[in-house]
Amino acid sequence: MPHHGNEEEHGASGDRRDDERRDAANQESEPQKPVIHDNRKVDPKTGQARHPDQERAAGESDAGDALSQAEDILNSVDVPAAESVAQGVNAGEAEELKNDLRRLQAEYVNYRKRVERDRAVAGEMAVIGVLNALLPVLDDVDAARQHGDLADGPFAAIAAKLESALKTYGLMRIDETGVEFDPTIHEALIQQPGPDVETDTVSQVLRSGYKSGDRVLRAAQVIVAVPA
Repeated sequence: MPHHGNEEEHGASGDRRDDERRDAANQESEPQKPVIHDNRKVDPKTGQARHPDQERAAGESDAGDALSQAEDILNSVDVPAAESVAQGVNAGEAEELKNDLRRLQAEYVNYRKRVERDRAVAGEMAVIGVLNALLPVLDDVDAARQHGDLADGPFAAIAAKLESALKTYGLMRIDETGVEFDPTIHEALIQQPGPDVETDTVSQVLRSGYKSGDRVLRAAQVIVAVPA
């Protein structure tokens, strides 16, 4: 049978195929070695800390990172100053914006004043509630003083301290006699003709009244002398 080409080349190609088959057979016969991954956070050779996230990010392709591409596009976009909103506002719109700002500022000032007023009223009502709760105690103190039980001793000092402390909160007593009868602060229980009076006059206080500032907490119960 005739041979085509060089016999030496055919022999060399046959030898290479034999070598490849032997290598493949050796690889199949040899057991595969386990792959060991070094997950240590510190490089044993350099002593430097490893950053697995940075190493993986460095190994990835920038072309496949959509987030990085989007950030690069956004950072590379420049908005011309002529196309900004402020440049497109005319004088009328600017004046309208200023008026809106003034109205908003006025509303805020009114809101702040209203909140402060409500806070002051709430504090005043709290004080008045405490004072009203202590009025019966003050009546007992007055009764004890009229009977001579508070002429001297520790209870007299305690009563004086209590009355002084309540005065600091604006509590004022209504117990004057010889003054003109005022229905806003006096409650007339008895009327008697008075020979020396020209108008209705308080002649005697049966129970003291109290007020805090301009607010009357309790009207004084009095005997009124009327002109004869």
